[in-house]
Amino acid sequence: MSLRISRRVVLRTGAAAVVAGAALPTAAARAQAPSKPRRETSANGWPIQATKDVDSQVWTRTVSGTGLSVPVSIGDAETILLHVVRRFHYEIEQIPSIDLTGWQPAAEVAKGRPESNLASGSAVRIRPGSRAKGGFFPLQELVLRDILADCEGVVRWGGDDEQVDESLFYIALGPRHKRVRTLADRFRGFERKPGAGAGVSVDFLAKPRRSRADALARAQRTR
Repeated sequence: MSLRISRRVVLRTGAAAVVAGAALPTAAARAQAPSKPRRETSANGWPIQATKDVDSQVWTRTVSGTGLSVPVSIGDAETILLHVVRRFHYEIEQIPSIDLTGWQPAAEVAKGRPESNLASGSAVRIRPGSRAKGGFFPLQELVLRDILADCEGVVRWGGDDEQVDESLFYIALGPRHKRVRTLADRFRGFERKPGAGAGVSVDFLAKPRRSRADALARAQRTR
C-alpha cells in the first residue's frame, strides 16, 4: 500500500484546519459572553422596580377623596389597589396617612414571600402595624370580604395567607393576566358612571353579595 499523499489532499486538509481554527475563537467568545440578566419579579410575577417615580413604573398616586397618597405601579395595579384603599377608608376605617404604605425597595421585603409584591408596586399595606390575625372586628371583616369579592379574586388579602399578614393587600395574578385588565377596566368605568364605585353606599349584608363574598373567602382559605 502506498503511503504517498497527493499535494491536493494536503492543501485541502490544511485549509479545513485553518477554517476550523478560525471558528474556535468565535465559538469560545460566544460561550463566554454574559447572558442577558433576567428581570427579577415579585412573588406574583410583576417586575420588581428599583426606584419609584420618574425612572420606573412606580409613581406616587393620590387616592381620590381621602387626602391619601401611595406609591404603586401605574396602570391596572394602580386602579385596582386604589379602589381597595378607597373602599377601606370609606367603609371600614379612616386611614391616617402614616398607616398606608405601598412600594418598598426589594432589600426591605422578604424575597419570594407575598410581601415581596410591595417591591413591584403591586401591593399596599393598610395599618402596617396590625399584621397579626384578629386585627378586625367581625363587622369590619364582613366589609373587607365584600371588598375582596368586588375585586373578583384578583386581589388577595394577606390575612388568608399561611403566614398571616392582615395589613397586606396584593394583586394575586400576573401583569398580563386578562382578569387584571378586565377588572381595572370595570373600575375605571366607575369614574364615568354616577352612583358606582368606591364611596357609594352598598348593602354588603344582602344575600347575593354575602354569598359571593363567603364563596371567595372559602376558596382563598383553601388555596
